[in-house]
Amino acid sequence: MKNQTQINRRQFIGTTGALTAGALLSNPIESVSKAVKGKMKLALVGTGIRGTSFWGKNIVERYSNETEFVGLCDINPGRLEYALDYIGVNCPVFTDFEEMINSTKPDVVIVTTMDCTHHIYIVKALEMGCDVITEKPLTTDEDKCQEILDAERKTGRKVIVGFNYRYGLQATKLKEILTKKEVGKITSVDFHWYLNTYHGASYFRRWHGERDKSGTLLVHKATHHFDLLNWWIDSDPVEVVAYGELEHYGSNNKYRGANCRSCAYTDKCKFYWDIMTDSRSVKLYVENEKYDGYIRDNCLWRKRVDIYDKMAVQIKYANDVQVSYSLTTYSPYEGWRIAFNGMDGRIDSWLDIPWRSKEKVSQAQLHAQEMNQQASESTDYDEIMVMKNWEDYKLVKVPQVRAGHGGGDALLQDKIFKDPMMADPYKHSAGTRDGAMSILIGIAARKSIEEGRMVKISELTDIPLSANRG
Repeated sequence: MKNQTQINRRQFIGTTGALTAGALLSNPIESVSKAVKGKMKLALVGTGIRGTSFWGKNIVERYSNETEFVGLCDINPGRLEYALDYIGVNCPVFTDFEEMINSTKPDVVIVTTMDCTHHIYIVKALEMGCDVITEKPLTTDEDKCQEILDAERKTGRKVIVGFNYRYGLQATKLKEILTKKEVGKITSVDFHWYLNTYHGASYFRRWHGERDKSGTLLVHKATHHFDLLNWWIDSDPVEVVAYGELEHYGSNNKYRGANCRSCAYTDKCKFYWDIMTDSRSVKLYVENEKYDGYIRDNCLWRKRVDIYDKMAVQIKYANDVQVSYSLTTYSPYEGWRIAFNGMDGRIDSWLDIPWRSKEKVSQAQLHAQEMNQQASESTDYDEIMVMKNWEDYKLVKVPQVRAGHGGGDALLQDKIFKDPMMADPYKHSAGTRDGAMSILIGIAARKSIEEGRMVKISELTDIPLSANRG
C-alpha cells in the first residue's frame, strides 16, 4: 500500500510538475517576509537551550524593532517560567500548542522541540495559517517528512530551516570557489567530521542518544553536513550506502550510574560532568525535572543509548559526484576536513585541526566559543587550499570567526529578520526541500545500516530529483 501511495504522489508531481517544484525551490525567507504586516509576531514552541538562547534571547536583543514574541509553549511549565525571564519577554505562556496559536495569532511559529516531534508542530502551524521557522533537522523519518511536504503544498504557507552553517564565512567562500569552477568539474568529495570527547559525549547524555527521539546522529547532527554537501555540490543525492556501529558509548562500559550527579564512579569516569556547576542548566533543567522527568546529565553508558557513535556513508549524486563521509563522536579534538576532487585540480579545507592551529585552547572552550553568539575580532584566518593540476597551490585566507557557528548564526538571523530581501547569489536561504534532502541522506544511511543494502533516495518521498538544482 505504501508503494502504491508513493506512485500516486509521483504521478501527482508529474501532472503539477513545474508548479510544485517551483514552490519547493522558491526562497522561503522572502515569501514569509512579504506576508508580514508590521512587526513579525513570533510564537516559540520548545524552550530548551537552543530555543531560549538562539531563537529567543538572541532575537529579543538584536531584532526587537522587527519582531515581537506573542507566546511561548512547552510541555514543561517550569521551563516556561524560566524562559520568560531568560529571554526577556512578557508574553503569555502555554502548555497547549493549539491554544497558543488560537489565542495569539502569530505570523511565524519557531519550532525547537525534540526532533521526533518537529513534524507535529510544523504541520499544525501550517494548517492553522502560520509560516514556520524550524531548527534542524526538519524531522526524523521519511513518513514525517512527507507529512510536512504535503502540508506545505496544501496550505501554501512556508517553512524556513535553520541551516546556519551555510552562512559561515568559510562555507560561503568554498561555495564561491566551487561556483567559479576553479578546479573544473567536481567528481568526488571526501568529508570527515570529528566530535571530541566533550561535545561528542554530550549527545549521549541527552535524549539525542535514543534513536526514537533523534533519528540517530546521522539525522540530528549530520543534517548540517549533508546540507552543506547538497549546497556545495548543487545536485540531489540519489543513492546511499552506509555503515555504523555503537562501540564506545552506551552499554560498552563495565559500570554506569543513574546520572552524573548520583554516580558512584565519578572518580574514575573521565566523562563525568557536574551539571551543578552550570547555573543555567540547573535553572533550566535540574529544577524542572519534577514536571516531565527529563534528565540533562544522564549517564552516557546507560543501556537505553541505541544510536551509532561511528558512521561512514557513501553518497552518489544525480550529477555523478561521489562522496565519502564519516562522523566520529569520541575524537580527542573537534574539527573537520574536506577535499573536493575536480577534473582540473583539488580544493582542500579544514577547521580546528590541532597541528594546523596556532591557538591552543581546551576542547570545552572551543565548543563554548562555537555556541557563543558574540563574535570576537580576530586577526587569524581559516584556510582553503586550491591547487590546479601541474601548478603550485594557492592558499585562500578566510577571516576567522569562532562565535556562532563560524559567523553563520548572525548572518542567518539577519537575513530572516532584518533584511529578508538582501541579495542571495549563493542561495543560502533554506526551505522545506533543502531540509528534506539533508535528512533523507541520513534516513537512507540509517536504513542502509539496518537493512544491509543500498538505498535510493527516491524510495523515501515524492520529491523529484535533479542533477542540477540551479
